[in-house]
Amino acid sequence: MELLYSLQKKGERVHTNDVANALGINPASVTEVFHKLCDEGYIDYERYGGVTLTDKGRKVARETQKRHDALKEFLLLLGVKEDVAEKDACEMEHILHTSTMDMIVKFVEVIRHCNVTPFWLERLKDYVRTGDLSECPSELAEICLKYSKKSK
Repeated sequence: MELLYSLQKKGERVHTNDVANALGINPASVTEVFHKLCDEGYIDYERYGGVTLTDKGRKVARETQKRHDALKEFLLLLGVKEDVAEKDACEMEHILHTSTMDMIVKFVEVIRHCNVTPFWLERLKDYVRTGDLSECPSELAEICLKYSKKSK
């Protein structure tokens, strides 16, 4: 449905071959999935006319896209290369437990809402870049201790 969401532009219908070509699979397999998605109310399907997402399908697709984007951004924050992050996000979104996925989404949202990159993330980036993990500067350790006492 995430692919349908990205292929469907302004209400245009998506055809079996569009999906088959994008995924590198047999059109007959796509048709089979279309039937299942239609039966479950996620798409409107017309034989030889393609499909459009229903409101229910768009909701699921948007949520899936949100999770995918958060996973990719999380991996990029860790220093994973973009092409690898994209592939891994696609796989991870299907295997992670819902609670794990929710925590990653929240983590990414917290980082997005920081006006400044957190110092610990800068330390991680330096470590990834150089391979050298230096001691945490004492002034940063003090800030961490002070903050951890406030959150208890």
